[in-house]
Amino acid sequence: MEFDEAFWDERYRQHGEHQALWSGQPNAQLVTEAEDLAPGSALDVGAGEGADAVWLARHGWRVTAVDISSVALARAAAAVDDDPETAARINWLHLDLIAAQPPAGPFDLVSAQYLHLPAPQRDGVYRGIAASVAPGGTLLIVGHHPSDLETSVRRPSDPGLLFTAEQIAAELAPNDWEIVACTSRPRITNDADSAPVTVQDSVLRARRRTPGTGPLRTAHPEHNS
Repeated sequence: MEFDEAFWDERYRQHGEHQALWSGQPNAQLVTEAEDLAPGSALDVGAGEGADAVWLARHGWRVTAVDISSVALARAAAAVDDDPETAARINWLHLDLIAAQPPAGPFDLVSAQYLHLPAPQRDGVYRGIAASVAPGGTLLIVGHHPSDLETSVRRPSDPGLLFTAEQIAAELAPNDWEIVACTSRPRITNDADSAPVTVQDSVLRARRRTPGTGPLRTAHPEHNS
């Protein structure tokens, strides 16, 4: 299956014009990791229906929200029509990051939440968005952990689409990045039968080093798995 623009547009349309595909709430790991950051410029990768972008904008960030689906972005923009102050802080950008480079930035925060692609495409996209992080800025990548395949919750059938935080961290040059969090974190969700299930999120948070600084060690980085 190819997760291209046609796939995502159709998936959003299947839910109808007035029925959201996602919860409308910001992703929990984004809130946890970004709430202590000073607001600046943010790149929201795979913005979908815009809940993360809206949360960031309402917390003072200037957001570029990128998604492959024009249907999703239209819904996201419409959702803040009655909130002009928030709308003014978000630039909705229709872009396929597999085929095109991400916005150049630099951004103080680059966030990719649950962007699951085949490994070769994923590595290329993540390298591109990492290059958009400003010196001193934060890269935040969150995804479904491979252990979720052992639960009753619905996940992609191709295990290669899932990843650990350690896999992503291994692609970051230590001289350029300080790893702040590299872990799997439990989160409770519901499966298709509405039964509560504990799943794991792969969470990588890294800070781009400023020029001229050597490798640093955080006092208590998370490296759980």
